[in-house]
Amino acid sequence: MLDKKVPYAGLYMRREAGAPVPQYALPKGYRFSLYRSGDESDWARIETSVLEFDSEFAALLLFKEKFAPHAAELRRRCLFVEDSGGAKVATATAWWSDVGGERRAWLLWVGVEPRRQGLGLGKAIIARATELLVELNGDVPLFLKTQTWSYKAIGIYRACGFEPTDEKLLYKKGKENYRKAMRILKRLKRPSDR
Repeated sequence: MLDKKVPYAGLYMRREAGAPVPQYALPKGYRFSLYRSGDESDWARIETSVLEFDSEFAALLLFKEKFAPHAAELRRRCLFVEDSGGAKVATATAWWSDVGGERRAWLLWVGVEPRRQGLGLGKAIIARATELLVELNGDVPLFLKTQTWSYKAIGIYRACGFEPTDEKLLYKKGKENYRKAMRILKRLKRPSDR
């Protein structure tokens, strides 16, 4: 869940081609599933529960704008974790976009319901989505965008091979946001600042 008490700065992360994909198993009673028509409501509920959106309606609007036009790709790229009862409790999307005229592979919209956090679902879905990105895009550099409000998730991203990057093409307004994010994250690591 986002910690909005922390100062905000956006941050991009990159996983180099050829980096090993760690294996994190789901806890007993959970399984992966891919998007099926109608799952956008679950996606919106999960993303709203982690404070990415103010309402499920706003989440659904973004989903319909960004993902719905690509229904066939959604069925291959939008990943969920389901509990033993079939309820969707986590999500991640193995997507793509064009940056500077080049197609890039992106890990997007990772979210785990707050009451399910701390069970290892985040590591497992990030690792599985990373595998999916490699399967679908080849072993190319992978990217994700996060923010300092997600500092706990940044540790999980790092465990899965992603590292902060200051790549100029990603920071449209210059690298100051990268430097600001790194200063905030460095302060968060010191116990005296908590």
